[in-house]
Amino acid sequence: MMKSTLKLRRLGWAGVEIAFGNETLLIDYIQDTKPLVQLRSEHEVFLASSQPGKASAALVTHLPPDHADPEAIALAVKKNAPVLRPEPAKGTEADLALTNYVENKFSQYDLDIEFVKPWEERIIGSFKIWSTPAVCGFGDPQVSWVIECGGKKIFHSGDSIFHGSWWRIANHFGSIDVAFLPVNGPIIDFHLLQPSSSLEAVMTPEQAVEAAKILQAKLFVPIHYGSLHRPPDYVETENILARLESKSKETNTLLSIKQPGDWFELD
Repeated sequence: MMKSTLKLRRLGWAGVEIAFGNETLLIDYIQDTKPLVQLRSEHEVFLASSQPGKASAALVTHLPPDHADPEAIALAVKKNAPVLRPEPAKGTEADLALTNYVENKFSQYDLDIEFVKPWEERIIGSFKIWSTPAVCGFGDPQVSWVIECGGKKIFHSGDSIFHGSWWRIANHFGSIDVAFLPVNGPIIDFHLLQPSSSLEAVMTPEQAVEAAKILQAKLFVPIHYGSLHRPPDYVETENILARLESKSKETNTLLSIKQPGDWFELD
């Protein structure tokens, strides 16, 4: 019997596709960039799934429209495929400002939604999936994901800030084979989130490398950079790749820059 190959692909921004044999799984998959038009770089791509209508599951770290797209998910997954996501946000109009658009879109599609909290487990085909803690820069419910498949462990952390659960995740799962971690450290000034903060709303390159080190990641693939940068509303941190390379060398972390569309396999 031919052994199935585990392949991974960056889809742009935070999107990742995992393929194992004939099965695929999507994380933070989006195609609708209309809500991002005021922030998006017109040169960046948001790639489509490789097997439309056949994905075994879709995982969502949280619900701002740069991480969740119900219409795209509905077209990408097979019938009755689970869509795993955090629970809805609660609060005032300002508290819901970043998630209302996607919540309303979710209500328009017949998707098999499952709300998850940190440390829950699911088995979907060949994929064993756990939700783990994450912290959104604006307080929205958020999770990270650990996926085990083909004897490898994959970690995806959406756009989390640095937090105190990295050690707990590492203690629970042991060494991670590949960690997809956000790196763009933006300063954000949105009118519904005032007064604004001068602190980064996502991990900086240096913080992401530290997280990869704690997770004992054998390979660190940066995500969540390059696509959005429109001062003064959304100001991405500077010199991301150079800072990643410098900090990775300092900590002996194996860094691998993957362009959107790049497939790669794990040794």
